[in-house]
Amino acid sequence: MKKHIIIVAGGSGKRMNTAIPKQFLELQGKPILMHSIEIFLKAIPTINIILVLPLPYRKQWKTLCKKYNFTIPFQLAEGGETRFNSVKNGLSLVPENAVVGIHDAARPLVNIQTILNTFETAELKGNASPAIQINESIRELKNNNNKGVDRSSYFIVQTPQCFQSSLIKKAFLQEYNQSFTDDASVLEAIGEKINLIEGNRENIKITTPQDLIVAEAIMGSLL
Repeated sequence: MKKHIIIVAGGSGKRMNTAIPKQFLELQGKPILMHSIEIFLKAIPTINIILVLPLPYRKQWKTLCKKYNFTIPFQLAEGGETRFNSVKNGLSLVPENAVVGIHDAARPLVNIQTILNTFETAELKGNASPAIQINESIRELKNNNNKGVDRSSYFIVQTPQCFQSSLIKKAFLQEYNQSFTDDASVLEAIGEKINLIEGNRENIKITTPQDLIVAEAIMGSLL
């Protein structure tokens, strides 16, 4: 099945305390977004890349592509008011009978094995989401009371989340609901079971200045 990846790049620099959208910040010599695109091409050389980018960011992105001589081909989809709308716009460029991954632009440290495993599982089982187990103690807060809970029952979910395109396109015909915390939860809402696979712990989402420092250290150690 033909493979597609939708990279959602609608983040702002608010929590980074910068006017530059976080996906355009430099990491090891080039914008975060470029790293995120390149890793999918390394993993699957025939993959079709769909970049979901808000209109106000397109001029800046074009300038960056020229500055860094970034020539990887991609399709552009318009960013929406919510992530749900952005992904829906990206899915409009994906045909039926394909496998599509949906990935956060601010996760440049996903590794090739995670990408391959997620796509392969989705092709076989309909969907797949990488996740890692929590390795610290956690407590549940409810009605101003808190209690310890079994951490082995909880997972941190990552991206790319991958799907057979016919299933996820059908799921995105629903109206938006606040319970949609990620793309897997959209599919789950139409009765589909979500398949978790092992992610890679380095696959952090860069959201704060501290995350960028950690990402620099991780990527530096991998070079």
